[in-house]
Amino acid sequence: MTPKPLAVSRISWRDLATTAAPFVLAFLVAALVTVHFLRPAPPTTLTITSGPDGSSFRRYADRYRQILARNGVTLRVLPSEGSQQNLHRLLDPSSPADIGFVQGGLADPDHIDGLVSLGSLFYEPLYVVYRAPAPMRHLSELRGQRIAIGPDGSGTHALALSLLGANGIGGKEAAHLNDLGGADAVRALLGHRIDAAFVMSDSADAQDVRTLLHSADVRIFDCTEADGYLRHFRYLSKLDLDPGTFDLGADIPPAHLTLLASTVELVARSGLHPALSDLLIEAAREVHGRAGLLRTAGEFPAPREHEYPISDDAARFYKSGKSLSYRYMPFWLASLVDRILVVLVPSIIVLVPALRLIPALYNWRVRRRIHRRYADLMSLERATLMDNTDEERAAILTRLEDIEQAVITMKIPPAFANQLYVLREHMRLVRERLARSPAAD
Repeated sequence: MTPKPLAVSRISWRDLATTAAPFVLAFLVAALVTVHFLRPAPPTTLTITSGPDGSSFRRYADRYRQILARNGVTLRVLPSEGSQQNLHRLLDPSSPADIGFVQGGLADPDHIDGLVSLGSLFYEPLYVVYRAPAPMRHLSELRGQRIAIGPDGSGTHALALSLLGANGIGGKEAAHLNDLGGADAVRALLGHRIDAAFVMSDSADAQDVRTLLHSADVRIFDCTEADGYLRHFRYLSKLDLDPGTFDLGADIPPAHLTLLASTVELVARSGLHPALSDLLIEAAREVHGRAGLLRTAGEFPAPREHEYPISDDAARFYKSGKSLSYRYMPFWLASLVDRILVVLVPSIIVLVPALRLIPALYNWRVRRRIHRRYADLMSLERATLMDNTDEERAAILTRLEDIEQAVITMKIPPAFANQLYVLREHMRLVRERLARSPAAD
């Protein structure tokens, strides 16, 4: 029988496809899982709920807006009545607010799910200013007087009610409370329409505060019981001010003064993108990190956990700073690089072993196809050792030709051609043995 040429191809695509299929499937699964859990690109627009026009909250929000604009992020500023309204907006799913300034002590621990803190930003001192012939020693002395407690929705309003309630001022005395704040409260106090006012910078601008502090007939409450208040109101801090802290020339205050203060936090919804979290904390460092009258350099922002848990992204930033890409690249490029790396890492984990295993598995599959024909050939060779009739010998020869035809048409890469030729040589030996074997009578 004239030998037929072998069907030789450079590569067995069927074997390669069968071998690579599990790795391709694993790669696709890894890619799908990565895409599923991968955060989208950081949005280029963010909304902050701040405070009334002219308040420190609004001024800080405007500075944040300028800093974020340098990185291509637009910060929309929503004015508000103050901390309490900011908190309500962040808790309201229909509100567009993403972040906001929130004074400590306003949150209900059972109803703040979905909110996290990016850190404490600054102290918010409480100025209790009043008109009296002699210094007031206790807040309870305000009983029965006309008191401005700030607009409803402000942190001032909420804190004033808490402190007055702790001093037994409520019920009938509540008729003497009004919601005046800022410039309105200043004018009312100076015009003798009220007797005292609670003032904080979330609802009053800096000029209003300076006006009150420089008024000759207005006193500032010196909270000598500050340590006692701190035991009842864990979110408060005590500020000890030396004479002349506010104005050296005018000697304000004229003596040592103790104030109560809450800490303002930058509160965000838990879905805030990590890149924006880093950007906001970096802006907070630029705005609040320097020394001031009521803070030391580097004291703020700080990961102090009060009512709200510190977000994981913020905790990571305070511990190790910005990631390498954001440290040396523009914000948009760093965001793109981070997303590419997140996709590449699991892909590499799958591809590197695959690149090493696929060639070995491919070689094993090709050899296995050849070895299967050897099994058939060995079976036929054992049959030639028996006494066979002419019909049986013809059947064995036919089966041998079928095997050889299958080998000839087998698509085998050139690297394995020598093994095929060895197999065909062994087939020739079996054919010769069959030719020499005697026929059965």
